[in-house]
Amino acid sequence: MKAQTRRTFIKTSATGGATILAGGLLPGLKASSYRRILGANDRINAAVMGVNSRGTALATNFARQSDCTLTHICDVDSRAITACTAEVVKRQDTTPKGEGDFRKVLENPDVDVMVIAAPDHWHAPAALLAMQAGKNVYVEKPCSHNPHEGEMLVQAASQYKKVVQMGNQRRSWPNVMAGIKALHDGEIGRPYLGKGWYTNNRASIGTGKETAVPEWLNWDLWQGPAPRKAFKDNYVHYNWHWFWHWGTGEALNNGTHMIDLLRWGFQVDYPERVSSNGGRYRYQDDWQTPDTQIISLDFPENISMTWEGRSCNGKFVEGSSVGVQFYAEGGTLLIPGGNSYTLFDLDNKVIREVKDNGSINPLDKANPAEQLDALHIRNFFDAIRDGEQLASDIDSGHKSTLLVQLGNIAQRVGHSLDIDPATGHIKNSAEAMQYWSREYEPGWEMKL
Repeated sequence: MKAQTRRTFIKTSATGGATILAGGLLPGLKASSYRRILGANDRINAAVMGVNSRGTALATNFARQSDCTLTHICDVDSRAITACTAEVVKRQDTTPKGEGDFRKVLENPDVDVMVIAAPDHWHAPAALLAMQAGKNVYVEKPCSHNPHEGEMLVQAASQYKKVVQMGNQRRSWPNVMAGIKALHDGEIGRPYLGKGWYTNNRASIGTGKETAVPEWLNWDLWQGPAPRKAFKDNYVHYNWHWFWHWGTGEALNNGTHMIDLLRWGFQVDYPERVSSNGGRYRYQDDWQTPDTQIISLDFPENISMTWEGRSCNGKFVEGSSVGVQFYAEGGTLLIPGGNSYTLFDLDNKVIREVKDNGSINPLDKANPAEQLDALHIRNFFDAIRDGEQLASDIDSGHKSTLLVQLGNIAQRVGHSLDIDPATGHIKNSAEAMQYWSREYEPGWEMKL
């Protein structure tokens, strides 16, 4: 170990060459198995890209890990850099460097990890650039803006031999894991139907007006790989979710989490048929993606799943704004928004209820469950250091993301899609395949 440089240690650890585990959880977390002593030179240096909202939560969470230093904060909004830096210095002893162009940080050989929380159209292109620069990647869901980008990320992770974790954090929440295990162990028999949901009371985004780009915003770099559009006053910072040009709608914004739980519980990969119903119903404004949507997926394993999204009517389902439910031959499994689950028999009697008394707010768009999410970060670090299996590697993350992307494609073409269950590819629809990839700003195309 003394003969190794810090960089060599990180590199060999990623292939399983080192046996030292990552150390240090957030205060109050009971997971002593994660605790190991590491020298100061074995720290993981991380940079985060996109810190206006969710990115700040991730930055502070990475900074709180005892074996990680948040070295760089990257954003095209100078105000976001300032605000995020102020939060990070509350969590670590050093002040991260602010950088308007994340590509400059990729040139730094001391950065081990790039955390990506920029808008959806940036997720895959930034992740690819980071891998090509030799960085491991933690990318928020969805991992891609369109299916082709997801396939490219899977190929890139293999080609560049980097650790890539998607931020579907419930894969690392202990009680959620236990609930899924109970399903896999057959405690309520064979599951055959699943439903997921998300509800909220989002307001209208109005009708945007073209206006001068604010002095604090690099609008050209914000757009990055997307073809250029004039700036409007209702795009930045959150409303881009509802424009197909940059965002992916509520389905991928929140549906990815629930579809991922369903796919995990059913242990399936690709469907054979996908449909979607819904639209922009609540307001007449610039919002393009559905505010009301039901996606249905049928699998060759005699399994069906649905996801219901209601962006503008927050009536809970099963007492929760977000969750999933599995219906099986011998009962039902409910996993609501938090780190808990309940098993029911066919007479609706509770077989077992497991709760977490921690504070979780699924409607907090930036930081709903910081301490639980730290477990996902710990898993990511363990994979970098000793090759431990990722809770959500990019192959799995892409498959779950693809299911919801297929729902959006079915919505946009207005008819159900036939899918090859071996590959996840759309069959017999040139109209639908136009949404398999996207047009890029010239010079910004993703290239392996």
